[in-house]
Amino acid sequence: MSSIPPQADWSRMPERSNMLALRVICWIAITCGRPLARLILHPISLYFLLFSPAQRRHIKRYLFRAIGPRAGWTDGYKLLHAFASTVLDRIYFLRGRMDLFDIRVYGNLPVEAEARAGRGAFLLGAHIGSFEAMGACKQQSENPQELRLAMLMYQDNAQQISAVLDAIALPGLRPHIIALGRPHSMLALRDWLDGGGLAGLLADRTLPGAEEAGQQRGNSIEVSFLGQPALINDGPFRLAALLRRKVFFMAGLYAGGARYDVRFEPLADFSERVSDPAERERRIRAALESYVTRLEALCRAYPYNWFNFHDFWLEDSA
Repeated sequence: MSSIPPQADWSRMPERSNMLALRVICWIAITCGRPLARLILHPISLYFLLFSPAQRRHIKRYLFRAIGPRAGWTDGYKLLHAFASTVLDRIYFLRGRMDLFDIRVYGNLPVEAEARAGRGAFLLGAHIGSFEAMGACKQQSENPQELRLAMLMYQDNAQQISAVLDAIALPGLRPHIIALGRPHSMLALRDWLDGGGLAGLLADRTLPGAEEAGQQRGNSIEVSFLGQPALINDGPFRLAALLRRKVFFMAGLYAGGARYDVRFEPLADFSERVSDPAERERRIRAALESYVTRLEALCRAYPYNWFNFHDFWLEDSA
């Protein structure tokens, strides 16, 4: 894997959370309801816009590339407010309050077919919109018990908010977690997929030094993203090829107010064995490029939905 400077490593960024504040916000959300709870998002968004200079710098670079040089402070505020909105809505999703939202699901039938067939599949997303909005697929499915979802994630840099959300979630609404960077990760993932489960992974961040869940064979590939060279790790695609599964692109896009658009698209099919190493590498590269193309299109269509507040293009280190 290409070397990433420590200052560009998102996993080392300190968690900008306060346990007391998180508990107060959760209490307001559950007790007072969503309309009143949303009022507190404005001062929170403004605070982080004014007092997080490094994150503000990264937001500015991203917005310039997503919507052009006309992007200004208002756009930065809109992005932070959208992020705060999705975090707040996680509380309601984990409490089963889907009735509060207008959620529209597209392209989910092929994913459900893989789950019903007991083959399992990979769902590759990004830090865009809300992953918890995917729970709407269960409620809209004819056989929700067949849709078992596990999330592959690196948990160490968001422990406080994860603990709070775990405490308020109703049984069965918090997705099963397979932690990256653990000795048993690969075996746990294989068993989950063999049982017909779906494995979700946000693939737009490279974890420096990762040695589990396929990252041990991953390479950081330089691609063009929003007009600038960026590194995307191909570990998730190699993992799907190794375990011979289909891969779908997923996104739970926040469209403002109470509206979410949940989208699934076929990305790659690694279910057939490929004996030629060169052909396997070609398919992995094609899948990665297809992923980047879809993510780039969503960043332009929903510019306030991509929540990467770190040095994604490695410009600070340069």
